[in-house]
Amino acid sequence: MRIVVIGATGNVGSAILTRLHQQPGVDLVGIARRRPDDTVPPYANVQWHALDIGDDDSASRLIDVFDGADAVICVAWALQPTHDQAAMMRTSVTGTQHVMEAVAAAGVPQLVYASSVGTYAASSKKHRRDESWPVWGIRESSYSQQKALNEYALDVYEKAHPDIVVTRLRPGLVMQQAAASEILGLFAGFWVPTRWLKTIRIPFLPLSPRFVAQVVHASDLADAFWRAIDRRAGGAFNIATEPVVTPNLVASVLGTRAVPFPYRVIRAAVTIAWRLRFLPVDAGWVDIAAKVPVMNTDRARTVLGWEPKVSADTALAALITGLAERSNVPASDPLRGRPSR
Repeated sequence: MRIVVIGATGNVGSAILTRLHQQPGVDLVGIARRRPDDTVPPYANVQWHALDIGDDDSASRLIDVFDGADAVICVAWALQPTHDQAAMMRTSVTGTQHVMEAVAAAGVPQLVYASSVGTYAASSKKHRRDESWPVWGIRESSYSQQKALNEYALDVYEKAHPDIVVTRLRPGLVMQQAAASEILGLFAGFWVPTRWLKTIRIPFLPLSPRFVAQVVHASDLADAFWRAIDRRAGGAFNIATEPVVTPNLVASVLGTRAVPFPYRVIRAAVTIAWRLRFLPVDAGWVDIAAKVPVMNTDRARTVLGWEPKVSADTALAALITGLAERSNVPASDPLRGRPSR
């Protein structure tokens, strides 16, 4: 079986490679803007192509790469620079369109796309939502709106190409220790000190009670990708582990206590910090934390036979350890916290 992974050197992509290496008879092709050091895991024994899916000619180049593939996994996404929406759209939306065009032209039987809980419309946290919940996104978040644009494009694509199995995985926040440097750089900035997490216990953690979310360890998400391909399962799948993450759970993992803090004050502070370029992400991520639904993951468990092995608190603890140690995968520029171009 020949599987192509686009965006194969980041948090999710590296985990997918690790999982697929465990499957005998799988021939792996990796696509990234920069070729990683392919002498070390998980990048060894992969056929690499350095390619920017946002380039105007990328669709035609991808057709050749996709030739003979049994499935294409697309996890490429631009979370930065948030001050340049056109650049983000170029990779995240236009680039995804190029992938879709090339999959059809090359006759690949399955496209597996990494969507997100962020594609869903706002919801109360009191009720779990399955895959039928509307996917028009959170209005205030550019990330959410771009995910929603791609979901709509996939709806159109499925109707135009009924012979292609289109699979969408909608995970919660994805974390692993090895991706800590990348996650820090994307969401807080590389300048933010984190080594103090090893030795200093903060007295309290100010968070809004509205910040209720779900997470999944990268290894569990990668397993879901493999299962979707192995079973040729189409449609959407919510992917998240238990328990649901609340301010109290985060505080518990950090060994402190949560103190309720006004959502609007946090949002305003993030907006100011973003405008002053102290933070790389805007307040849209605050809105995602406060407004996205709590997902029902029954379909993944039933159709894919998927069962997460890493609990939410363990995944959080792994990320915090990674932040304290500035963990990364040296073979990968994204996971080292370096720009990909």
